[in-house]
Amino acid sequence: MLQQIKNRYDNSVLFECEAESIKECLINANLSYANLRDANLIGANLDGANLRGANLSYANLDGANLRGANLSYANLDGANLSYANLSYANLSYANLSYANLSYANLIGANLRGANLSYANLSYANLRYANLRDADLDGEILTKTPISILNLTWDILITDGYMKIGCQRHTHEKWETFNDDEIKKMESRASDFWKVNRDWLLGACKSHARKKDE
Repeated sequence: MLQQIKNRYDNSVLFECEAESIKECLINANLSYANLRDANLIGANLDGANLRGANLSYANLDGANLRGANLSYANLDGANLSYANLSYANLSYANLSYANLSYANLIGANLRGANLSYANLSYANLRYANLRDADLDGEILTKTPISILNLTWDILITDGYMKIGCQRHTHEKWETFNDDEIKKMESRASDFWKVNRDWLLGACKSHARKKDE
């Protein structure tokens, strides 16, 4: 059976092979460093696929199963990975700048040294993920961020920053914001901050990079 990976915009064929599934193609074929820019892979089953160094920039991988896939050094700049299963995938040193990782399952994923600048991590599950030396908006991480969901806004606490919704500031800056500054951020921000300020700042302090790290 002929399997094809097509361009998401003009439907041109980027890759094809004779196999029972796209997954079989990617496991058996050597696609390391292959050019799959703009590929349409919505919901594709790529469990365990070898895509090391592949160019998947702006590819649509919405809901794709990439559990255990090798994506080390891959270019996923601007890729849509929302709702994708990336659990235990190898994403070390991958370029994920501007990628949409909202609601992605990144449990146990290896993101060491990955570029996550301007990536959308809203509601992503980062439990047990390795983010050491990853670049998140210019901050080099030393540990996996704390991700807090199901509040008014999603919250991400890293070594030196806390992001609440779209507001990202250093731990120190959050501690010094006055009531008027908080009110200007959003109409609901003042009430939210009054209720949650102390424990959120406590989480920041416990997660902050130690001077000897």
